[in-house]
Amino acid sequence: MSACHALRRPFRLLAGAGLLLLASLGPVMAQAPKVFVTVKPVHALVAGVMQGVGEPYLLLKGGESPHSYTLKPSDARALSEAQLVFWVGETLETFLEHPLETLGKQARIIELAEARGVETLEGREGGAWESHAAAHGHDHKHSHDHKHDKKHSHDHKHEHAHDGIDGHLWLDPHNAEAIVTVAAETLAEIDPANAAAYRANAQKMIAQIEALDSELKAQLAPVKDRPYIVFHDAYQYFEAHYGLKAVGSITLSPERQPSAQRLREIRKRLSDSGAACVFSEPQFRPALVDVVIEGSKAKRGELDPIGAALPAGPDAYFEVMRGLATSLRGCLMPQS
Repeated sequence: MSACHALRRPFRLLAGAGLLLLASLGPVMAQAPKVFVTVKPVHALVAGVMQGVGEPYLLLKGGESPHSYTLKPSDARALSEAQLVFWVGETLETFLEHPLETLGKQARIIELAEARGVETLEGREGGAWESHAAAHGHDHKHSHDHKHDKKHSHDHKHEHAHDGIDGHLWLDPHNAEAIVTVAAETLAEIDPANAAAYRANAQKMIAQIEALDSELKAQLAPVKDRPYIVFHDAYQYFEAHYGLKAVGSITLSPERQPSAQRLREIRKRLSDSGAACVFSEPQFRPALVDVVIEGSKAKRGELDPIGAALPAGPDAYFEVMRGLATSLRGCLMPQS
């Protein structure tokens, strides 16, 4: 036997042992599908479902407004490569309708405002309103029990019955649970090799959301009757679910500077309602809140419905919700 042949034999044995080891470990997890998600709280829910399999692409990574964002080249590339897209709908991500028709035409599109199990609320008119619990109840909720996803094509016109809905639907924990369920089932359909992982993750996420809901109900109970004013009307789902008493918003649209007349109206609303707090948002000028509360006893707070400064990932949804509850209780709790 030659020396060369003698050297080759141990390497063959090692290679064979390596193959046996790989076989004993079972099948290698299939490559995760490419998933594109628009806003951070929804991205967190989808990321939780995909844990251990892959990571979805997040479009709005910081304090960008979902109402008027402009796609970057990297975003356009991610959208064109996506197999699955989650967005709320044209009522929130107005800028995304056309890119979905062109860049996202090969993807499966999940419009969450129309997804099974998601309940939507109509947008409120004007910037001064009664609390949701008092004036609206649940009469204006729309429930979607049908599946609503599609492959986009050039002749799809986005004609929906509820164009006037409020798009901040993730702020209701029941909707968050529905989003998790829809995400898990859709991912299982397009990626059956990882279906068990998606469904197990979904069960874990839903249990965590239920625990969060109980925690926030207890935290917010002492301030349910305390009136307050927000920067823009983004919290209706949170208010309705927890029975809170928001009475108005500074601006009618987050993309438009409120007029002098609008500021006078909201100052009157502050005085008439006895609102204890006026809340700003990190994406917009806090100076407007100072103008509104000047000369009053109202305090200033901050609310963030999308987690502008939070790191993306499965925990972001829980941090957004806890952040809202902590800010509301901290500002609204009467001084002892």
